[in-house]
Amino acid sequence: MTDKLDNFLDWLIANLDVLGLGVLVAIGLVGLMLIARAIGQGIVRGDPRCTTWKGVIGRVLSRTSVLFMAAAALEIVVSYAEPPARIARLFDIFFIIAFALQAAVWGRELILGVIGQHAGERPGETALGNAMGVIRVLVSVAVFAIAFIVILDNLGVNVTALVAGLGIGGIAIGLAAQGIFSDLFAALAILFDKPFRRGDTIRFDTTIGTVEKIGLKTTRLTSLTGEQVIMANTKLLEREIRNLAAGNERRETLRFTLTFQSPPEALTKVEDIARPVIEKQPGCHLVRCLAIAFGPNGLDHELVFTHEGLDADAMFHKKSVIIIGLVQRFAEEGLALAYPTQTTFTAAPDGSLVMPYAPTAPPSSPRA
Repeated sequence: MTDKLDNFLDWLIANLDVLGLGVLVAIGLVGLMLIARAIGQGIVRGDPRCTTWKGVIGRVLSRTSVLFMAAAALEIVVSYAEPPARIARLFDIFFIIAFALQAAVWGRELILGVIGQHAGERPGETALGNAMGVIRVLVSVAVFAIAFIVILDNLGVNVTALVAGLGIGGIAIGLAAQGIFSDLFAALAILFDKPFRRGDTIRFDTTIGTVEKIGLKTTRLTSLTGEQVIMANTKLLEREIRNLAAGNERRETLRFTLTFQSPPEALTKVEDIARPVIEKQPGCHLVRCLAIAFGPNGLDHELVFTHEGLDADAMFHKKSVIIIGLVQRFAEEGLALAYPTQTTFTAAPDGSLVMPYAPTAPPSSPRA
């Protein structure tokens, strides 16, 4: 024991100068890492949600651990001196473990920061917060599994069988829970691509509803009639979705049919009749009101108008007022809305047609 102590003291005295240099370099490196961590913590305090690349880098730097700093400092000191092989190996193992774990932490925070930056989140929106819990678990398992394999490989363990086993196990789990994972990735696609957000009114198939919650497996909506509609995320994305909340205005179409007996001079003024009725409503503007076809019951017309704003209830209220106003104005102008009708012509015994309606009397000539 005394001989080993004497040998250690002899080595220490012989390498005292290089050890001092190594200690100075290690202190400088640790000081730089402490400054970088402090800067990162300051950035995170100024941007807690890490909405910019600066915030993401700050988040990564703020997660630098003291254990890694100590391992890096000892590795530098050992690299300047030449200790016995066993001692150098111990320090190498300590540095490999600390570096692998620190790299896993950095990688996890970088991935989560990038995901949070691209997904975004409005105040009061909890969908991303709900998803980030699962995302954090999946990312943590992945990066720390890689770190564990790297540590074992550097310790001389054959990790080929372990990697193959993990791959087969992952495939088995993926096949068993493919439905759950498909809905989970569909939820992430909704959060990142943002076809709609919580609070938007959307329409798919024959359903119109307001998005109340975007979950990890299902999206919940409240329909116009008050029922709750629950739709699997995968099935929802497979449909054509119309986001009624997107844009600054909505365009509505009204179709109506006027009888063939309507006065031609009144038919030419249909657009002029409809314009003041539409524009009397705040935020409404007429796009067109034209005859589009000869229908089986009369002359088919199409009226298109825009409504500023995204309030569906206000739009439906104004639409009702417009319809009633059009009926009143058409009645004043002698324009009759067509009913679904069918006209039958009957032949008299002499073969002449019996008209189904009374003949129109010719206009009387003015008296002199």
